[in-house]
Amino acid sequence: MLGGYRNTTTMVLTGLDIEQKAEHAITLLTGLLGGTGQFGEFDVRLLRFDHPDAPTNEQATAHLRVTVKDTDERKVGRAFSDVIWELALGGYAGFHTTGPPTGASAFGVYWPTLVPAALVTQTVHLPDGRTEIVRHHESPYRSPARSGAAPEPAGPGGGPFRDVPLGRLCGARSGDKGGNANVGLWATSPRAYAWLRGYLTVGRLRELLTEAADLQIDRYELPNLLALNFVIHGLLAPGVSATTRPDAQAKGLGEYLRSRLVPVPADLQ
Repeated sequence: MLGGYRNTTTMVLTGLDIEQKAEHAITLLTGLLGGTGQFGEFDVRLLRFDHPDAPTNEQATAHLRVTVKDTDERKVGRAFSDVIWELALGGYAGFHTTGPPTGASAFGVYWPTLVPAALVTQTVHLPDGRTEIVRHHESPYRSPARSGAAPEPAGPGGGPFRDVPLGRLCGARSGDKGGNANVGLWATSPRAYAWLRGYLTVGRLRELLTEAADLQIDRYELPNLLALNFVIHGLLAPGVSATTRPDAQAKGLGEYLRSRLVPVPADLQ
């Protein structure tokens, strides 16, 4: 099985000069490690939760999340964690982490694939105790609306418009399919769906979800459900257990999209 070992540490940055502290921490860390070329992957993410003049200590903090991956457990185990703790007394002001140093953990990479229909027997168990065999479709199903097949809207129209969270007009559910993310959105009314169908093209989804700007996105329309579905290829690559993305299963992706402000006709509720 494909995979390897990984280790993640999260350094807490507090108060002023968050970006400068993060840059200083990475400079010191890579110096102590002797560079990053010895790792299969060295991933750094600065997660900004901090607020200026925060009313509590916690609200003044950001997280610097560093993940290393390699097929050699020794490279990413305690040898890596111990270097983090070397920064404790000589690092940036206020240095601390979210937890104690840890060893490496194994991960695997899996991917979705197809199974020959002849190897699978579809069986339905009926309430009266009988079972029936369901035959397979003779030809693959082809979606009529894929990869942004819906026409691009000509423009926003004459207005007036108001900026509201997308989620005021639709619900959402998201998750993982191997290294891909899947997100479905369903409108609150037929009129809201007519707007959603015209507005939320693949191009607009890329604007709302900037981390998918260069990824392949498939778009499906489900008019009977007043819904759209998107498959975002590679967002979780190489897979749930191996991705360095904080939301590894894309469970929060739908709610994130619902929080984005979009221009909506003022009379659309």
